[in-house]
Amino acid sequence: MKTLALRIFAIGVAVVLLTSAYTRIQSASVMADAAKAFLGSLTPQQRARATFQFQDQERLNWHYIPKERKGLSLHEMTPEQKQLAHALLAAGLSQQGYIKTVSIMSLDQILKIVEAGKGPPRDPEGYFFTVFGEPSATGTWGYRVEGHHVSQNFTIVNGKVQGAPSFFGTNPAEVREGPRKGLRILAREEDLGRQLVKSFTAQQKKIAVINKEAPKEILTEASRRAALTGQPSGLEASQMAASQRAIFQSLLDEYCQNMTDQIDQTREDQIKRAGDKIYFAWAGGEEPGQGHYYRIQSPSFLVEFDDTQDNANHIHSVWRDFDGDFGVDLLKEHYQSSHR
Repeated sequence: MKTLALRIFAIGVAVVLLTSAYTRIQSASVMADAAKAFLGSLTPQQRARATFQFQDQERLNWHYIPKERKGLSLHEMTPEQKQLAHALLAAGLSQQGYIKTVSIMSLDQILKIVEAGKGPPRDPEGYFFTVFGEPSATGTWGYRVEGHHVSQNFTIVNGKVQGAPSFFGTNPAEVREGPRKGLRILAREEDLGRQLVKSFTAQQKKIAVINKEAPKEILTEASRRAALTGQPSGLEASQMAASQRAIFQSLLDEYCQNMTDQIDQTREDQIKRAGDKIYFAWAGGEEPGQGHYYRIQSPSFLVEFDDTQDNANHIHSVWRDFDGDFGVDLLKEHYQSSHR
């Protein structure tokens, strides 16, 4: 009877949180409620694995390769706990971002079949949930959902939310056989970038195309601070025609709209403040199947996209904030306010 009651409660909370995550209400409150419900469902042993102090250096230890993480993985949870974990994941993402994330998770099942045990361990439930600090709509805390090709890092300070680093990857980028043939989870990120560079004139490409060969990996990799600070390379937005600016804006929107409303709005505000001082750089081939890389850089944020591995069928993409990764800017503002 107790198990049934817990199951009904978990389903109810998950439905409410999944629904509220897609409506325009305060993201910090949704996240706090989701985190409390998730942690409340865990055993003491599970909770000990899933939680760290906010100041712990583990909060800054992120990656996107298939390896064991700190935290509690989906395959260690009961069905009811998994539902609450997914509600916590959804609280930080938009509907399209949540769909992308769970679809990326499912690709490990394809790799498991294709590689037949010859590659690293593949587990569609090898995604770890970790909460840092005490969840509160007005306090200071954070959480991370991470595994192969997913790393979503959220920091909450005084009701403000930061969602970076935010990593999405896919392998395969396009499923080319089996019942899911044709699936491309990050299709818009790839297609809009290619559409933009192909729209450039020969003179614009002299500035925008920084290398004929694409790098083998996003340059920032999994560093704790974003790479490529300083003077950007590539074509400045002011040098684009109106039709090109429209494509560029659609590409930027795709990265913004993966996230929950408050993070989306923060990113849109960064784009508006940057104005024309946003640069687009491309490396590699322009045709499908050719290895390619692009980056978008402004004074406050960096986007990198790379598709070179596995015969250019393996994508890594990331949004980094130069001053805001892991909520550094929010924490600085909080500490300055507290001292005053």
